[in-house]
Amino acid sequence: MIAIEKMTSQHVGDVIALGVGEDQRQFVGSIDDILAIVNAQIRPHVILADDHQVVGFFLIDTVYEQTNDFATPHSLGLRKFFIDKHHQGKGYAKQALHLLPDYLTATFPNHSGVFLTVNAKNDPAKNLYLKSGFQDTNTLYHGGPSGPQHVMKYKKP
Repeated sequence: MIAIEKMTSQHVGDVIALGVGEDQRQFVGSIDDILAIVNAQIRPHVILADDHQVVGFFLIDTVYEQTNDFATPHSLGLRKFFIDKHHQGKGYAKQALHLLPDYLTATFPNHSGVFLTVNAKNDPAKNLYLKSGFQDTNTLYHGGPSGPQHVMKYKKP
């Protein structure tokens, strides 16, 4: 069973210990770099397993449309979504993405959709997003540090 929560000070120690494998670091970065961009508009969230253990992390960018011209008004940006390398392969990412629409509707009731970019070389992540209700917009974003990225969106039903 997976749950999603806003990150609080009680999660900090567990979040700092999170990481991804070397093959994924080019797409996600280090947790230190991710936490450095957190502010009042870019908000951290944790993914918790059954025992309330932090197994994953992501950011919700509430001003995503201001820095990404492909995003529509009142949309959110899903950024830096990952499951810790020690917990991958257990279905946690799929479960968290299944919970995400309802969680975002409850947490950000005025949003009209969610956008993300996924590196063109990261087929496993793209396929996971597609299976989780995101749609490929058939647009490439070229502003990322690791090359072209597919722009994907999830619209509220």
